[in-house]
Amino acid sequence: METSRKVFIGGNWKCNGDRKFVFDHCALLKAVEFDSNKCEVVVCPSSVHLDLTLTQLNGSNVRVCSQNVSMNENGAFTGEISSKQLVDLGLNWTLIAHSERRQFFGDDETTIGKKIKLALANNLNIVMCIGEKLDERNENKTMDVCINQLRTLVSNVTDSQLWDRVVIAYEPVWAIGTGKTATPEMAQEVHQGIRNWVSENVSNDVAQRIRIIYGGSVTGANCNTLIKEKDIDGFLVGGASLKPEFKDIILSYQN
Repeated sequence: METSRKVFIGGNWKCNGDRKFVFDHCALLKAVEFDSNKCEVVVCPSSVHLDLTLTQLNGSNVRVCSQNVSMNENGAFTGEISSKQLVDLGLNWTLIAHSERRQFFGDDETTIGKKIKLALANNLNIVMCIGEKLDERNENKTMDVCINQLRTLVSNVTDSQLWDRVVIAYEPVWAIGTGKTATPEMAQEVHQGIRNWVSENVSNDVAQRIRIIYGGSVTGANCNTLIKEKDIDGFLVGGASLKPEFKDIILSYQN
């Protein structure tokens, strides 16, 4: 990866964990010694554990990120969490458009666009997830799918300065939770394609600054080879972020 871009390591706990896990895992995270000038680490607990995780990580260099955010402001939206509420809680990051939100909860491009615009307007930084399904990969539609999803992002980032608050997470859906992962060469090809598209459709300056991270069965065993690729600026980690090996993934930035 390019050393001018700070590595971004995200741990998505999904719908996992209990209070004991939060206590134990946060103790592990606080013990990891990493250079916060070179690496940014965030973890994404379930919504019921956001406050507890914030409390346990207080004073550390690890930040807390929401797994989702509402497309609406505060109001009569039962079960939702607004961007204003997340900021009030003390968060400054949220995931948007994770494939599981798209697949199981009906987040389409219109919904995702509203979430992007409102989150940025309320001073949340966003990790925007994009990626293709297996049949789309097999039909050589990977970049077509990614570009369509990137258009939603671009059309809702209304100020060039806001790009500093955006991370793009390329997560091939066929590699999430399956044990399959793109080879470093496959991942690099897509990351380079994304950066080139951003250069052509936003600006070269933004393309060189923006962090593009990889997600899809990232582990302590494969992170060291993936991170060496020029356009891979870090990871969004699922299952391995729940395990002690997450420490090895964080420290992969040193390679």
